[in-house]
Amino acid sequence: MELAFTQEEKAFREELRGFLRDHLPAELRDKVLNGKHLKKEDFLRWHRILHQRGWVAPHWPVEHGGTGWSPVQRHIFAEEIAEAGAPPVIAFGPTMCGPVIIRFGDERQKSYFLPRILSGEHFWCQGFSEPGAGSDLASLRTRAERDGDHYVINGQKTWTTAAQFADWIFVLARTDPTAKKKQEGISFLLVDMKTPGITVRPIVTLDGGAEINETFFDNVRVPVENLVGEENKGWTCAKFLLGNERIGIARIGLYKREIKRLKRIAAAEPGDTGPLIASPRFRDKIAEIEIDLMALEMTNLRLIASLRDGRQPKAEPSILKIKASEIQQRIAELMMEAVGPYAAPFQPEALEEGWNGEPIGPDYASALAPTYFNARKVSIFGGSNEIQKNIVAKATLGL
Repeated sequence: MELAFTQEEKAFREELRGFLRDHLPAELRDKVLNGKHLKKEDFLRWHRILHQRGWVAPHWPVEHGGTGWSPVQRHIFAEEIAEAGAPPVIAFGPTMCGPVIIRFGDERQKSYFLPRILSGEHFWCQGFSEPGAGSDLASLRTRAERDGDHYVINGQKTWTTAAQFADWIFVLARTDPTAKKKQEGISFLLVDMKTPGITVRPIVTLDGGAEINETFFDNVRVPVENLVGEENKGWTCAKFLLGNERIGIARIGLYKREIKRLKRIAAAEPGDTGPLIASPRFRDKIAEIEIDLMALEMTNLRLIASLRDGRQPKAEPSILKIKASEIQQRIAELMMEAVGPYAAPFQPEALEEGWNGEPIGPDYASALAPTYFNARKVSIFGGSNEIQKNIVAKATLGL
């Protein structure tokens, strides 16, 4: 296993840095680096820039619009994009649904949906979690009953991120309620959000935002041709998708960038005898996060090396998910600790602005409380950390 970067990979990193200097809009970069709330058009603006270069989905096969980059190049790309302050590509289309269609979809689905995911024409959301079926996703109760050349969907999804903006949603629904195992009898369906019978209701969260929603399906008719893979075999698609999601949570470049931001804040905030960053206790807290991040990065690089050698991951995605979510939450906590009450001046009722309101203290402080509250969810989505520990125990210890 070789963890050192080659000269070609170092040259690739420099190419990326040049592209980002020339093409990343300054106003988007400033929003990201200062923790400001991004709107749909912000994400789509950067998505279109990447699409023009052919870099929206580096992990896709070349024949479907991927870049042909190695796993190491994709790691470098993700790191440099985050370091530069570029908005992330919204994962639901390129990282979640697209690979499922490539792996399990038919030719019509590939030719229709994949180009529209790449271009940003289709903005996607995820219809997995339900009331009473979150980490225990296989307990879902949303039904899809066959009626001629359609499925009729009835049920409810929750925590549907970006549903209010989405053009399409991929839905897990129960198509065989008599199946002996709850993981069986579930199908993976692609649903146009303009279909009659879909209602989206925002959920206002503690950070003052409304990025997540309840989504209701009332006799929603979906063409059978929008079934991905085999009927009643959707759990296979779901496991494949969730594995990709958990790997994607290990955003090493993002956390490196946020630690630098934390240090800048601590250098500007007063401590007992000087700037807060001069406090040994506070420096120790930062150092602890940095050590954990170094370990996370090494684990991620080992996974990349194994993918390059053709080995399929087992427990690694779950390990990355657990540690990455903990690191993200701890960075947010330390930022809150650094600025104290200046972290919370936002107005929850001003949903259009989110946490972009006028600060009552330093400009860098106004987004920190919303960021902290928003980060509480990362140890839950993609399969809660408790569930991931069970997966690790099963995969590594046979428990």
